[in-house]
Amino acid sequence: MNLVIVIGMFFDGDEGAFVKSEERGLDGMGAEMTRQARKRKTLQKVCLRANRKIGNFTWPSRGMKVVERIGDDEVIPRDATHVIVASIRVIPAQAFFGNPSIIEVICDVTVKEVGEGALKWCQSLRRVIMPGVEVIERGAFNCCVNLTDVECGKLEIIKDSAFTQCTSLGSISLPSAKIVEREAFFNCKALTDATFSSELERIEMGAFVNCRSLERIIIPLKDGIVTADDTFRGCDNLKQVDLVQGPVHETIAALLLEEWGNDMYEEIDSINQILPTAPGGVSYYEISHHDDGGKARAIRTWIRSVLRKIIHYKAEHQRIVDEAATYLQLALPRDIVIKNVLPFLELPSCTFEVELEEEDD
Repeated sequence: MNLVIVIGMFFDGDEGAFVKSEERGLDGMGAEMTRQARKRKTLQKVCLRANRKIGNFTWPSRGMKVVERIGDDEVIPRDATHVIVASIRVIPAQAFFGNPSIIEVICDVTVKEVGEGALKWCQSLRRVIMPGVEVIERGAFNCCVNLTDVECGKLEIIKDSAFTQCTSLGSISLPSAKIVEREAFFNCKALTDATFSSELERIEMGAFVNCRSLERIIIPLKDGIVTADDTFRGCDNLKQVDLVQGPVHETIAALLLEEWGNDMYEEIDSINQILPTAPGGVSYYEISHHDDGGKARAIRTWIRSVLRKIIHYKAEHQRIVDEAATYLQLALPRDIVIKNVLPFLELPSCTFEVELEEEDD
């Protein structure tokens, strides 16, 4: 039988929700929790509504145990298979380190951070749902070799080695991620694709080293987003980079000349002609034969090329619009040109920037 550990206290209602719980027909465990909650004013409130669904389980349930907090005086049973975390902000460092039985962790939206090594070496862990977590600290899921499913829609910062050696993780979607630190996904051998959004600011050194199955990434068009040459070392199968849909595509669609747009789309697709033949570099373990490969450099060079080209075409577009406005004002009242003509020729109000390389100085 599964043993479900509930960490923290659930609450979904008015101040008296747990006070009235005994009147709602709960079993003996629920009644005892109510009495404890009444005695200890500092406790988080607990929702004890009968038949409430918590993850895949219905409350109250046989085999479900409540742990008010994770600390020295509370021992998490080694045979716990499912963990439900609520009403705490941080899962402490090494809270479940090496637990051999945990299969699933479900976090309430109140949980904002997973501490360093919190679930490291939990080799039975398969699924993590953490809809409110914003930061995953160093090595939090290191060596969770059976982890396949991660749901983390609010995750912003992934610290170094957070998912290192998660060798069963097949794909990852990170719609809120801003920073991916060094070796965050090191040696995730089954990882085939990684999806980011326009929120992404940087991917640091070695973040995807030795992800031998990685084929595709989706990133925004930002200079400096790939910070190091070894970011994709050992990713021999990385062959496709797609841009996040957004300002660049909107700008291309608004360019005056169709040939400019066609040239831009060719430039954007060029990386997918280059990457398949760019060397992946040697394995991280073969450090004596240091070779970062060419994948990261190719992506960095391509991003800068696309940025320079879109900046150029934006300038050309504006030059033609300014010239046209000058001639139109000779034939039409100025206010009509400004209010009724020029707005249809304006490009989206977005800015593209590219830093000068040393050879450009």
